[in-house]
Amino acid sequence: MTMTTIKVSTDLRDRLKEQARAENRTLGSYLEKLLERELRAHRFEQMREAMAKTTPEEWQSYREEVEWWDRATEA
Repeated sequence: MTMTTIKVSTDLRDRLKEQARAENRTLGSYLEKLLERELRAHRFEQMREAMAKTTPEEWQSYREEVEWWDRATEA
């Protein structure tokens, strides 16, 4: 694994290290956790936006397909 240095304020670094220590993590694994959380939130936001644009006809088609799959898995 290649390592790198990033420039952050001393205050931010200390706050991040404190949080990482509180969770028994390294600073790197804590930053990775924060990134994954942010990416997940972004994916859910995109999903909410797509769902908001879904027409009633598309929702009906979706419900019909779900019912079809539910019946297919009961057999």
